[in-house]
Amino acid sequence: MGGKHTCWAALPLWLWLAASCPPSLAAAPSPTILLRTAAQEGTEPKFIAAGKDRISGLCIDIMRAVEQADPGLRFAGDQRWKPLVRAYSELESGVEDVQCAVQRTRERERRFNFIGPALYAIEYHLLARAGDPVSIASWDDVRKLAPDNVVLVNRGFAAGDVLAAIGGIDVDASSTSQDLNLQKLLAGRGRLYFHRGPGLQKLLERTGTAGKVKILPPVMYSAKLYFATSKQLDSQVAARLAAALEQLAKNGELERLTRKWD
Repeated sequence: MGGKHTCWAALPLWLWLAASCPPSLAAAPSPTILLRTAAQEGTEPKFIAAGKDRISGLCIDIMRAVEQADPGLRFAGDQRWKPLVRAYSELESGVEDVQCAVQRTRERERRFNFIGPALYAIEYHLLARAGDPVSIASWDDVRKLAPDNVVLVNRGFAAGDVLAAIGGIDVDASSTSQDLNLQKLLAGRGRLYFHRGPGLQKLLERTGTAGKVKILPPVMYSAKLYFATSKQLDSQVAARLAAALEQLAKNGELERLTRKWD
């Protein structure tokens, strides 16, 4: 017995603790990291109302895939709607940690950090009333429609920044939702509606405007969307999220999810 006690006494403290601790304590899992976010109103197919108290969409699928790739990360708040302007304001202030599928602009780079690979690419089209004979090949064609050349965009969306940079376009950015802008278009309160895909045809079908509104063929602008994080988010947490996104890009999961919602 004495020899046995002497043997244990000779062990380093950390090794003695590891040997004497119950397995459940020695292999305690690392704590789950909650990433606060919100569902952005009016941004389908990123976020789509799917019945009472349920939100689905491309970003919901991407967040669930991230949680599968890194089980230590969990998103909180993705089943709660917020206006886009408020969601971005809270991301900037640190009330939220992340937002999914944000278009990178100079103004937004000042407010947020952008991480990981591009989630997917978007293409902007102009929408017009079905009976409008308008033909557009360039932004000069839009300018030539004056004085009947008002282009509708969603307030707080990157589309407004895009048109401001292009210049010379009469823009109405007073409405925050796709539904309202489509109704304004049909009522003649704008000649064109500038919005991005994927999912434009599904948007028209959902809003009952298919057959009343047409999508003009030319791609007027294209961009890539990324995960944006609060500048206050811990850099190691951001690195874990970026690594999970890289994994999803390399194994083709991001591309598969984009095709699902196109």
